[in-house]
Amino acid sequence: MTAPLTGRKMAIFSVYVVNKAGGLIYQYDNYVPRSEIHDEKVVVSFGQRDGIRVGHAVLSINGVDVNGKYTAEGKEILEYLKDPVNYPVSIRFGRPRLTSNEKLMLASMFHS
Repeated sequence: MTAPLTGRKMAIFSVYVVNKAGGLIYQYDNYVPRSEIHDEKVVVSFGQRDGIRVGHAVLSINGVDVNGKYTAEGKEILEYLKDPVNYPVSIRFGRPRLTSNEKLMLASMFHS
């Protein structure tokens, strides 16, 4: 799919089917499902660089998925990154996954 006028490629991240009453009928996320990220997550709060944008969350460290603000071993991500023994490190950022409540709130906004 290309954007009209610009010729740049566009991505579809999610598809929502909502009935007239505002109820969520069908929802599809166009990415590989990962561990559920909880309300507490490590998120970029300012600055943008190399495709990492404000609002992106840490998805994995050294190829291993994170769970909220904790690594797979149960350590806090920020504490893990403070320790120089853990370097070099590979961090993957991306859009944070929506919780079920966030999906329902988004679907109800389509109705309004």
